[in-house]
Order: sequence, then structure tokens, then C-alpha cells
Amino acid sequence: MERFDVKPPPSRSRSKTALYVTPQDRVTEFGSELYEDGGKLYCTFCNVVLNHVRKSAINDHLKSKTHTKRKGEFEEQSVRKKPRTLTASLQCNSTAQTEKPGVIQDFVKMFLEASIPLEKADHPAVRAFLSRHVKNGNSIPKADQLRKAYLPDGYTNQLLKSEDH
Repeated sequence: MERFDVKPPPSRSRSKTALYVTPQDRVTEFGSELYEDGGKLYCTFCNVVLNHVRKSAINDHLKSKTHTKRKGEFEEQSVRKKPRTLTASLQCNSTAQTEKPGVIQDFVKMFLEASIPLEKADHPAVRAFLSRHVKNGNSIPKADQLRKAYLPDGYTNQLLKSEDH
């Protein structure tokens, strides 16, 4: 019986990952199906993060059933919106955040002009009304916070003078 020299398979010392590929490189390679935000590669249709280093992972995702289904749904829609990352969302102030102090000041002014004590804002019926009919009505502070933060200085001085008499 002859001996056969069996050589072990060559070792794979080199990884199959692209070392110097950026997410932006993959966007230019694959086009509008992908986008880069915050150093990460996203699928436009599925809103998932993809590994930009392995091209095979991107190809597998683009051939998947879920991707083709979502791509079809996306193309049927007339409005195409790119989802934002958390950092992008935190950087821009929403209109609700900028309008909230004005709404609360108007709320306090209405109470004062109608001679309604601010403590009435804590009543369960008022709270239920605010939460039901005012967008983010639960975010209107309680009476003590309204008095400390939103009561105009002139009204505070008048209240102190009236308490002295």
C-alpha cells in the first residue's frame, strides 16, 4: 500500500473583510438602497444597520425576501422619508419643545386673569381635561411648579403685598 501525502488545507490567515472600506464607499457602490448616517450603513427600505465591512452581508440583505418586500412597499408610497438616527433627532428641537413654555405661560395668565387659584390646576377634572383635549397636556406642571417657574414677577410682588395687608 502506497502512502499518500495528504497536505492540510492552506490556512486562511487573511480575513475576507475589507479593511479600508467606509460606509460612504458602500453607499456610492450600491446607490440609493443604502445611506450612511453617523458612521453607520443603513438600508433605506428596511431601516436596519448593515455591516459595511462585509460586502457579502450587504448582498445577502439586498437579496432577502424581507428587503424585496419592503422595497416594493416603499416604492408604492408617494412620500419617501429617510428615518433619522437618535443623535439627529436629539439635535433638532421639535416645535412642541419650543412652544411648551409659551403654552404654559398662557395657561397661567388665563388662570390669573379669570381669578382662578393656581391650585385648581391640580384638580383631577382639570388634569383629565388637559390630558384628553390638549396635546401633551400631562406635561403642564402642577401648581407649585407653575408658581415658581411661570408666574410673572409682577404677580409675585402683588401676591406678597396682598399677603402683608
